[in-house]
Amino acid sequence: MTARVAPDQVRTVACVGAGVIGGGWVAYFLAHGYRVRAWDPAPDAEPRLRHLVDAAWPALTELGLADGADRAHLTVCATLAEAVDGTDLVQESAPEDLELKRRLLADIDEVTAPHVVVSSSTSGYPMTDMATACAHPERMVVGHPFNPPYLIPLVEVVGGERTDPDAVAWASEFFAAAGKSVITMDREVPGFIANRLQEALWREALHMVEAGEATVEQIDRSITDGPGLRWPFQGPMLTFHLAGGQGGMAHMLDHFGPSLLSPWTRLDAPELTGALRDAVVAGCDDAADGRTVDELVAERDRRVVALLRAKGAA
Repeated sequence: MTARVAPDQVRTVACVGAGVIGGGWVAYFLAHGYRVRAWDPAPDAEPRLRHLVDAAWPALTELGLADGADRAHLTVCATLAEAVDGTDLVQESAPEDLELKRRLLADIDEVTAPHVVVSSSTSGYPMTDMATACAHPERMVVGHPFNPPYLIPLVEVVGGERTDPDAVAWASEFFAAAGKSVITMDREVPGFIANRLQEALWREALHMVEAGEATVEQIDRSITDGPGLRWPFQGPMLTFHLAGGQGGMAHMLDHFGPSLLSPWTRLDAPELTGALRDAVVAGCDDAADGRTVDELVAERDRRVVALLRAKGAA
């Protein structure tokens, strides 16, 4: 079998599906200097795709284009086989329909050289469930982006039960080389990591609106003018680590742990066992990476001030 190109040597990417997510990927890859071959069965796919790329280009230009970045490096192909011919990676971004994903991934698998990694933009389906009809499931991975993919850095990478770990590692290295912030997940979970957290917030918001407990405007402002200002820099876990003062997360859990049983959300909380407590504390210590609470507070404050100024300017 032909050897797989090194992740940092990828030159051509095939994007299958050219909607909002697929088109966002196309714009991102073009801006980072790749040649892109795209295919979408919709009759108006090409003009919609080129419009999306043109609309995204000013923001990408402001962020900084890679050497050789050029919208002329986009080829919109007439067939799936033409799109994947000679590619170094396939990024699938079809609608979120499990049967459609299964059929499409099987079709991609059939016409793509066996050494090429195939990545899916699915927002929730495990690859184990999607690759059931693939002859080469070992090269199938999830590469879940966030909308718009040309701006939001995160990609969550995870394989299925039959995925070769080397394919997962290769995909993670490729996305990192392409400038993405990569989370390589240890195991499959429906919705992955970020979408599960988003979904928990979303469901509680719907409950509050339905019960007349909060308006849409109140819910949005509670995040944009509240914890959302801290999360870009330290995330929810380190945020709570600092809420524990000099005692950090250990003090936070020991002091506020009983509130997990309070009716602050409609989600059931896990039992705060010693093992869970210790795992969270150890994780925060790792994330702090030697920085003291005082240093983390100063870092947070400096960045939040910069963000508040940026919000005001915008």
